[in-house]
Amino acid sequence: MTTTFITGANRSLGYETARRLIEAGHTVLVGARDPERGQAAADALGGARFVQIDVTDDASVAAAAADIEAREGFIDVLINNAGIHGTSKPADQITAADAAEVFEVNVLGIVRVTHAFLPLLRRSANPVIVNVSSGMGSFAVTHDAERVESQVITPLYTSSRAAVTMLTTQYAKAWPEVKVNAADPGYTATDFNGHSGPQTVAEGTDAIVELATIGTDGPTGTFRDRQGAMAW
Repeated sequence: MTTTFITGANRSLGYETARRLIEAGHTVLVGARDPERGQAAADALGGARFVQIDVTDDASVAAAAADIEAREGFIDVLINNAGIHGTSKPADQITAADAAEVFEVNVLGIVRVTHAFLPLLRRSANPVIVNVSSGMGSFAVTHDAERVESQVITPLYTSSRAAVTMLTTQYAKAWPEVKVNAADPGYTATDFNGHSGPQTVAEGTDAIVELATIGTDGPTGTFRDRQGAMAW
């Protein structure tokens, strides 16, 4: 039985990922900051366990890792899904405080959780990390006039996602025994964008689920969307 921990799993892409992986036979641990929403999500999913975690807080992340160590003893898959969009201010009004808020969740949150959970992953026969990133952080995609991502100006979110993809490649090189990949959900209708995206949450989780279920001979250090590997 594969044991999977997902941050930000109480709604949208995280919740749908949890649902699909439970369907695939995984034991899923639903990570969420809000206890009521997290427990409600776990109850609604059935077969899932809620683990409280605030990815911006060292003590909370350490407590979540300790809880899983005491209960499950290990994890096979870590899905770093928690993320925020941040301010929608024009570029000339963005402050360092605005940047700190976005990077604290989207980048430092991944570093914090990955650091705390790596010992649990290393007890798995096939350890896997999936970082949920975005084509919005791709230099190639955001310069492709045929892609919708090239029409959006959101400096903090895009730069944070670019950092996530670089973290992914560096972690993959540093830990050859762990499959570390990034997934691009694409423009999906979620709470994140006011349900404006053309993709369903099922479509948006295709790449995440694919990477979460790879075998020992699966890829590492890749950036995947629904169509496969993408240019960074």
